[in-house]
Amino acid sequence: MKKGAEKKILRKQTTELQSPTKPFCFRNTLWLLRTSKIKQTQAAITEMIPNRCFGSLLLVLIGMFSNVLGAFIGVNLGTDVSSMPSASDVVSIIRTHQITHVRLYDANSHMLKALAGSGIEVIVGVTNEEVLGIGQSASTAAAWVNKNVASYVPATNITAVAVGSEVLSSVPQVAPVLVSAMNNLHKALVASDLNFHVKVSSPQSLDIIPKPFPPSTAAFNSSPNSTIYQLLQFLKNTNSYYMLNAYPYYGYTKGDGIFPIDYALFKPLPAVKQIVDPNTLFHYNSMFDAMVDATYYSMDALNFSGIPIVVTETGWPSQGGPNEPDATVENAGTFINNLVRRVSNNSGPPSRLNIPINTYIYELFNEDERPGPVSEKNWGILSTNGTDVFPLSLSGSSQIMGNSTAVFCVAKDDASEDKLQDGLNWACGQGQANCSVIQSGQPCYLPNSIKNHASYAYNDYYQKMRSVGGTCDFDGTATITTNDPSYRSCIFMGSSNSSAGRGLFPAGEFGPVSPLGEGPKLLASKIGFVISAACLFIILL
Repeated sequence: MKKGAEKKILRKQTTELQSPTKPFCFRNTLWLLRTSKIKQTQAAITEMIPNRCFGSLLLVLIGMFSNVLGAFIGVNLGTDVSSMPSASDVVSIIRTHQITHVRLYDANSHMLKALAGSGIEVIVGVTNEEVLGIGQSASTAAAWVNKNVASYVPATNITAVAVGSEVLSSVPQVAPVLVSAMNNLHKALVASDLNFHVKVSSPQSLDIIPKPFPPSTAAFNSSPNSTIYQLLQFLKNTNSYYMLNAYPYYGYTKGDGIFPIDYALFKPLPAVKQIVDPNTLFHYNSMFDAMVDATYYSMDALNFSGIPIVVTETGWPSQGGPNEPDATVENAGTFINNLVRRVSNNSGPPSRLNIPINTYIYELFNEDERPGPVSEKNWGILSTNGTDVFPLSLSGSSQIMGNSTAVFCVAKDDASEDKLQDGLNWACGQGQANCSVIQSGQPCYLPNSIKNHASYAYNDYYQKMRSVGGTCDFDGTATITTNDPSYRSCIFMGSSNSSAGRGLFPAGEFGPVSPLGEGPKLLASKIGFVISAACLFIILL
């Protein structure tokens, strides 16, 4: 090609890419990709791209790498707490427990600042009181985005805006402007070049589906021109996801005994009590799965497909009043631990097996200042000092389902400290147990007790040596148990899981994770894409 023709084409491409209809970062990034001279490209990066473009590029890279990861468990952070820790203390608690995803019910500036640099994915909330003004005014929406999103990213990893909370069922008078508010916020994100990283959606209660069982016949209480139809159209157009608040606790307690409590708690059901959809013959092992599937079928009934569901709230209260007998610590612990294992298996409900059910637990702390029955105040999984409200199984192993053969070797409760110290010394010495994790500052150091440290060392020795004759005795101070002693980030190996499994908030996933999750086949292709993209950036730079 002649040099004159080459210059003419390049000039045309440059003019085309600098059109004001294309975002600045997009125009210049494409120009760089089309420029073949490496030295010119390096100079152009320094000269042409402003700081905000580097931020946008960072968000793109984060999104690329996050898409290859699977399902996650997050938590909601309510603030009706009389002794609420400071924002920095809350983030410390969150990070200590390796929580990777947090949903805020507002856009609290102290929390958003404290979360900066943590890598934790954050959903910020538009309160129900703010929806009306944002829905009526595009400028109000733009101001909200500038103040509560654009001013914090990319340091704070905001990935979604939740518009209101159960607006369609709790504040129906605001419903007519809900989708307008979502549209106005999305346009403001587009103007800030953030729409590809920050999604807009609106959490809705299962109450807007009058008959969720059987799932295959579930449908929204709506018409073709209803708000829910417009909401789904918005989610489809913007490649966002449906936010569902699903509570098996209420499904069970308000079900008049139709379903067994084991079904609500993810416990195995005998063959004669299997829950089956008569139309599809799908077997539902939990009410949670049935609720998610009911929502998918309701979207199908309005001819919407391809919109994934993220469960933005679910949980079980650990305490209730006289008329709430099922709100107990035992049931709450069973539900949460089994929920973790359910989500961690990276599969979807029967009708959407390849779409994982990413889920946010309701909630981090008990909100003692919430009005209503006793149960309303007791949904937290942690106390405000960071200790567990009930034992949490962090391994995601099958033993929490009540049908596992996994066994662990732990110190006996009545063993003397002298004998435990002797056993601990032997295990860490001659027994060659890995005792590094019970040293100060390591995951299993706290609680700093001989019994706790001995349990970890005993179990580590037993799991490594049982196949060649190692026993769980230690001069009568140890015993076998099927209860997983793991807690927080301290993971005990079990005989049926030879390595530490996925935690409640897995350390390996500390950082941005796609809100959609991926199935195994798609995962492989995404990894290949990321590797190719990484090579491209290396070549360019």
